[in-house]
Amino acid sequence: MAQEFAPGLVLRGITPPLPLNAFRVIAFDMDSTLINIECIDEIADAAGRKAEVAAITEAAMRGEITDFKDSLRRRVALLKGVPAGALQEVYDQRLAPNPGAVELMAAARAAGLKTLLVSGGFTFFADRVKERLGMDEAHSNVLEIVGGLLTGRVLGDIVDGAAKQAWLLDLCRRVGCPPSAAIAMGDGANDLPMMGSAGLSVAYHAKPKVREQAMVSIETGGLDRLLEVLR
Repeated sequence: MAQEFAPGLVLRGITPPLPLNAFRVIAFDMDSTLINIECIDEIADAAGRKAEVAAITEAAMRGEITDFKDSLRRRVALLKGVPAGALQEVYDQRLAPNPGAVELMAAARAAGLKTLLVSGGFTFFADRVKERLGMDEAHSNVLEIVGGLLTGRVLGDIVDGAAKQAWLLDLCRRVGCPPSAAIAMGDGANDLPMMGSAGLSVAYHAKPKVREQAMVSIETGGLDRLLEVLR
């Protein structure tokens, strides 16, 4: 049963406050969760294909496209020929941490939690966001670049929902805690596997399918609203 704990903060199946230091790991999606944009849509803007790519992104996030890997390959193929410099422009001009990201990360670190970024997006952005927010680990996808241009291909295994879940469970193993001592936070359908494995699942301005399954749904305000539930 869902209850509005505070305006724009909906809880399911938990009774706050929960002790933050009872958790050992906190995992985040990147695009539209930790940061304010979907990076792939903004890169596509440089190729004049934003509407086409954004439509696939939206369908994948809503869970209407069940094969995330296929949806990512389709979108990346549309980026073929985009200059690699467009990635830096997107990072410099369009990307910002979402409100409350810095505060939540500081609180998590102070409580001794390991911080994990797992993204179906790209290492160019994930590695920089990890450094910017002082996070412990980041795992995401590698865009192939040849001769200064995107080839329209992703290198190596694609980080999808199953991979996000696997990285969360792997970090729990390395830390020596059960998955019940993990928090997972996301906004799209490919975040549901890791959210389902975690002891506390948090939806942030999420798609309906994700909001309906999360223990905490932040529907207004910043990421640090989670700290209203955790002490």
